[in-house]
Amino acid sequence: MSEELENILSQLTEPDNAVIQKATAQLKQAFKDPNIIPALCAVMTGSQNPQVRQSAAVMLRMRVKKQWKKISPDHKESLKAVVLQAFKQETEHVVRHSLSQLSAVMVRHETPDRWPALLALLNESTKSNNPQDRQVGLLLLSKVVESNPEPFKPHYKQLLQLFDTLLQDVTNPTALYYCILTITAITPHTGTEEMVSSVQPVLMLTCSSLIMFVFDELMESEVSIVVPHIAEIVRFCLEVGADVALSDSLRVKALSCIALLIRLKSKAVMKQKLLVPILQVVFPILSATPPPGEEDPEDEENSDGSTDSENPKHFAAQVIDTMALHMPPEKLFSQLMPLAQACLVSENPYERKGGLMCLAVLAEGCADHICTKMLPTILQTVCRSLSDSNQVVRSAGLFALGQFSEHLQPGISKYHAELMPLLLGYMSTVNEAKIGHVTKVFYALENFIENLGDDIQSYLPTLMETMLSALNNAENLKLKELAVSAIGAIANAAKETLVPYFLPVIESLKGFLTDTQEEMRALQTQALETLSVLARTIGKEVFGPLAAECVALGLKLTDAVDDPDLRRCTYSLFSAVSTVSPQSLEPHLSAISTLLLLSLKSTEGVTAHLEEDKQFVLLDDEDDDEEGDTVLEEDGENELDDVAGFSVENAYIDEKEDACDALGEIALHTGYRYIYIYTFPHEDVRRAAFGAMGQFCQAQHKVWQENPTEANRQALHSLLGLVLPCFLEAVKKDRERHVVMAVLEAMNGLIKACKGEALQTPERLTQISHAIRDVLKKKTVCQDSGGDEADDDEQQAEYDAMLQEFAGEGIPILASAVPAETFYTHLNDLLPLIINKTKSSCTVADRSFSIGTIAETLHALVNVAGGRAVAGRLVKRLLPVLVAGVRDSDAEVRNNSVYGLGALAEAAGPAVAADYPMMLSLFSNLLSKESDRRVIDNLCAALCRMIVSHTEGVPLEQVLPALLERLPLQEDMEENKTVYSCLTFLYSHNPALVVLSAASHVLGSKDVDAETQNIVILLFKDVAQRYSQEFEAAVMSLPVEQRTKVSAALSQS
Repeated sequence: MSEELENILSQLTEPDNAVIQKATAQLKQAFKDPNIIPALCAVMTGSQNPQVRQSAAVMLRMRVKKQWKKISPDHKESLKAVVLQAFKQETEHVVRHSLSQLSAVMVRHETPDRWPALLALLNESTKSNNPQDRQVGLLLLSKVVESNPEPFKPHYKQLLQLFDTLLQDVTNPTALYYCILTITAITPHTGTEEMVSSVQPVLMLTCSSLIMFVFDELMESEVSIVVPHIAEIVRFCLEVGADVALSDSLRVKALSCIALLIRLKSKAVMKQKLLVPILQVVFPILSATPPPGEEDPEDEENSDGSTDSENPKHFAAQVIDTMALHMPPEKLFSQLMPLAQACLVSENPYERKGGLMCLAVLAEGCADHICTKMLPTILQTVCRSLSDSNQVVRSAGLFALGQFSEHLQPGISKYHAELMPLLLGYMSTVNEAKIGHVTKVFYALENFIENLGDDIQSYLPTLMETMLSALNNAENLKLKELAVSAIGAIANAAKETLVPYFLPVIESLKGFLTDTQEEMRALQTQALETLSVLARTIGKEVFGPLAAECVALGLKLTDAVDDPDLRRCTYSLFSAVSTVSPQSLEPHLSAISTLLLLSLKSTEGVTAHLEEDKQFVLLDDEDDDEEGDTVLEEDGENELDDVAGFSVENAYIDEKEDACDALGEIALHTGYRYIYIYTFPHEDVRRAAFGAMGQFCQAQHKVWQENPTEANRQALHSLLGLVLPCFLEAVKKDRERHVVMAVLEAMNGLIKACKGEALQTPERLTQISHAIRDVLKKKTVCQDSGGDEADDDEQQAEYDAMLQEFAGEGIPILASAVPAETFYTHLNDLLPLIINKTKSSCTVADRSFSIGTIAETLHALVNVAGGRAVAGRLVKRLLPVLVAGVRDSDAEVRNNSVYGLGALAEAAGPAVAADYPMMLSLFSNLLSKESDRRVIDNLCAALCRMIVSHTEGVPLEQVLPALLERLPLQEDMEENKTVYSCLTFLYSHNPALVVLSAASHVLGSKDVDAETQNIVILLFKDVAQRYSQEFEAAVMSLPVEQRTKVSAALSQS
């Protein structure tokens, strides 16, 4: 049989498809012969053709992987002997590699103690004086240990001693490589101290490129191993990164290593005083002048404006960006700003550019610090750069302004009177032929206008005239694409006020959407994206009639065009339509769902980097027609064993991310039921998948509420039983902060919607409370705790604080979901962690967040069973905290504290009555000097809560005139309900106290909800009926506009 088999395997190597197909069929038939294993062994050891020997080893590995339990004991023993014999005599590397992989699969079943010959061969070869023999032995060692590290544990000490010797031989990089693979495999199973002694020679002795590989491997698998040597690693990487004689790819790898270390172990980097050395190397790279006759990639005229080029300058900026995201801004800025300022005033344009790029990448991670301490100054610097004589500097200024506009909200929008004329004026002077620079102008303008809100009105005519002119007259397709994108940004700010421009915009978009020429693809995709924005912003009445047509268009495009970006934007369109006209989606939900799920399951754009002998994948299903002939799931086998890694094109990642978002939103608005738990390695897709899972639960809860059958309730609880454990596991173990933030946000939204139903399982409330506690104590994987007890007073990165805010938001949500006594034990556990952040030494953001959390928790207790009793027990602990907050220097902290005192009065009732005189005195002092209108509005609402909760405790003859004098509310419109409910309450007891003018401002205001307006209308009607003469006189004393509103309200039925 072996001769016949060798002939078949030989035919598989022929460059003829017909021959290969025939040989494949013959091979499948041969595999049904019970003697296939001895035959393959004979070919593997006896064939003269290396390709055939390799093929035989691969076939054997597949057989062992899938059918080890079916192989007879005699064949197993024979195979163990033959494999090692073949390994000894083999001279071809590719065959050895396949033999080592075969051995690795066997080791999962035949552990080393049951295969002593394997240990003997490893011992002999790895200690050989012949470098080639050592290399071969280390190859085998790396594969078998990587495959099943635990059974080798008794030999770890001996292995570490071996590596200590072998790693000093820098003349054999391949052997070093196999050493590192083995070290990486056993690292999670051994102590750090042991490991360090083995890795230290690597840091000093191996060549640069190998070191970069080593660092990557170690940091991705077990970063704690490198922490004791972090200073040496960083200094080495800085040396490589700064050396212009080395290749760009190697310098990029070094800078990338530094960024990864900062991301994973920022505290260790700070503790080792590495911040200054890093900045001193990174700044010269960032501000370097390119070689004569060359430009930086982003400054080339054909650049699309992205900054994702793989060059040292880009990665130097990425290092600073990573610092901003992971280091305390106070410590970072004290060292960084002097370097940035020196660049900004340099005569060298590339140094000025470097300074601006530095400011730009700081915006995301240090937004609070910039907004509170330096926004005016930094904006002046950037604005000045737009008039620089060098276009390179102007382009960097536009990028910085775009980054500021995206991340420094709402602070930067307050400067619209200065920035909008500057941007519009700059745009009018740009040569449209220089489309690369035009792209940068649009980037800055678009990001700024998107967040303007009502302030866009004065600029709307100019903006729309510019964009419509580009749509109708520009010949350059890229310029049309930029204008279409900008219209989406304008719509986000203008909302319904864009209606006068809607028809001409839609007519232009239709032309782009129906043109399927390849050169129109980018414009077509952008038109879809802007159409989605219009669906969400222009209003149901305006967009509704187009909804069904949009759905049909989207389905037609996805059927006609195979493009991930276009599919992604189509999914966003379906999602947007679901928010305004869910009925338009209903006839197509099955087709849309199929599309979305296909995108999630698709491997298009995913490249599997296979082990070098995985070329016989056609035989992976060689026995699928035989019963039981599948992968041994009970043995934990994985079909991805032969995959060394994956890479995914960005467009397909974005498609999967948007498919997840669409699935969740469509489920929420249509009630379409999904039970689909999706995992994907990329963090952005993971984030979107968690969000969708939360929305699936909310959708199912909605279905149950609308049709409260036991089957629907059971479906909800089944889904919650799947989703919440996934959420809790991710909070604890996911390494990416923004993924954990998304999980916490999704969990909060789920509990807010489902309330007690989400917490029916007795241990679930405990598990969620503990997850919140762990984040507040910085004990999760993504918080770089390193197992240490975190110091509450230590400075932290803004994004770390933001993560804790997401966790803290869950406390009032839990408080509102269950009876107060049920949650009280957990609240007692969490409150000290929150109160700790109210100290004056904490940042403004921490103080505002913590007091806001306390206030919202008290507010939640108002409406739950037992809330008054629990709130009463909290008075002594929380009253001093809130009183101190009212005296804070920051308006937002004062605002939250005033709100908290009102909520405490409302929740605790009589328990706080004795403190009313002190609280009223505090409010009186604040009212006499407060200038922030939002604080004043909340103070009015707090007084109203006190009045309703304990009227006798408030001297109304003094308090009410002061309250009415501050009405109507001007900033915090949500509190109108509190204020006018209080006035209605007072009127029911003493009609003479109510003043008409204060309440009339509420009528017709878009900022006041319908419920509050109804309260005021009912109040007016009652007053008009009981005290008609007095009321009529009061109405006539009002300004004409208010008088008209009151008359219209009274005429309503």
